[in-house]
Amino acid sequence: MDEKNYQLMTHFVPKSYVDQAQQVHNSNKNKIRNLLEKRKIPDKGWSSELIELLLSEFSSMDSNNFDDSCGLGEREGRIFSNLVLTRNYNFSHGIGRSGDLAEVQPKAIGSSVLNKLTNELLLDLLKISGLTNVSSCIVCPMATGMSLAFCMMSIRQDKHNAKYVIMPRIDQKSCIKSIACAGYEAIIIEPLKVGDELVTNLDEIEKKISELGSESIACILSTTSCFAPRGPDKVEEIASLCLRNNIFHLINNAYGLQSTKLTHIINQAMRTGRVDVVVQSTDKNLMVPVGGAILAVCEKKILKKITEFYPGRASFSQSLDVLITMLSMGSDQYRSLLKERKECFAYLKSEIQKLAEKYNEKVLETPNNPISIAFTLSEFGSDPKKLTEIGSMLFTRLVSGVRVVVPGDNKIVVANGPLYKNFGSHSNSTDKAYFTAAAAIGIKQSDIDLFLKRLIDCSNLHRVLDKLMHEKIRMNEYLDDDNESVSNDLFEEINELENESNEISE
Repeated sequence: MDEKNYQLMTHFVPKSYVDQAQQVHNSNKNKIRNLLEKRKIPDKGWSSELIELLLSEFSSMDSNNFDDSCGLGEREGRIFSNLVLTRNYNFSHGIGRSGDLAEVQPKAIGSSVLNKLTNELLLDLLKISGLTNVSSCIVCPMATGMSLAFCMMSIRQDKHNAKYVIMPRIDQKSCIKSIACAGYEAIIIEPLKVGDELVTNLDEIEKKISELGSESIACILSTTSCFAPRGPDKVEEIASLCLRNNIFHLINNAYGLQSTKLTHIINQAMRTGRVDVVVQSTDKNLMVPVGGAILAVCEKKILKKITEFYPGRASFSQSLDVLITMLSMGSDQYRSLLKERKECFAYLKSEIQKLAEKYNEKVLETPNNPISIAFTLSEFGSDPKKLTEIGSMLFTRLVSGVRVVVPGDNKIVVANGPLYKNFGSHSNSTDKAYFTAAAAIGIKQSDIDLFLKRLIDCSNLHRVLDKLMHEKIRMNEYLDDDNESVSNDLFEEINELENESNEISE
């Protein structure tokens, strides 16, 4: 709607009404102009209506939305279902061109502009999060594991004969499988134990570099965000090793963007050593649907090599979700969410420590892990089946995300790959069962309170059921001995335990 159209409207309604509508329109137009000029996340989040206006303006620039278009190619952005078209805000061409993920798509100027705008807004968000040494980034339309694999595949452009990827042990299947998917052999470095925390064995990494030779090593894949009792890798020291030995350094920062402690150590590594690419999840850090990752680099030429390695076009959905979320959230609320997450982590740790003291358990001391907490399960015995029942009990009570780790669970993650002893615990030497819980972005104190209540219920229920089982065994023994007087007492006790069990379950 331009100035002339507003003037023409005064033929139908009073000018004062038109002026008011035009004022609102100009305000929205100025917000969009400021976004394109500054390429920064707005301080205050935008309304859904304004975001839809922006998307409508830009989708109209894509050829599939031209009124008189005549497409004779095999891919013309035709969408059969109106529901699918609406779900995608009329965007259908995707991003990039064959051979370059970051290239402009001639049939989709609107999509191309918004995609590049999204990446610039993301760069602003990375800097707000603490990654001030990052110079460029991009939304990769694959989740973290496949994005790691994609980065490793691209290394072959420069290191044709590389066979190995050195990875300090992290018991997450996606990390292990990403190495296999990229066609490399994983060299797993067992961690050292310092107190309760598992830390990077730098001497062993250095030894493997000398043994294998830097030319045969594609990269070192280090990890920041992880499940306790593992701590983040010593990425600054690893970065120095990579710089000295000319080895590509890939950091898996899956959900570490939400922690200023983790972004600080990455920033230091970028400043003092070699960090090529940092990969983080879009869904875990920005609360969008699963399917994307953020690739961040210090040197733009590295990102260019990776994007040029991408075969074909890519989905725009992941970038669109991220763009909408950043505009809805605004930088002020993003900062507020980071602060709230940090406070919730401290609250979770404090409250779960009280529970540990009450139930004669222990919160493992992992001072370098700012997101995840590990809580021992010593009082629940050593039977793996009973221990894993704790996780099942919590899940049936709608508590998700809690992982129960039991020693002795050995796994081969990829075909013909190595056996991981005590898989899930990050270490061969793990000798006690525990569960982990995390305080991630978006969590509220009320979530923690509800979790603690349900954890107490599960603990009490487990205790009652365990006692009930033992009493029933005793009952059978007394019945076999015809000891009727004792049997009657046990009947009453068993009834009381069953009633207590039912009350807790309710």
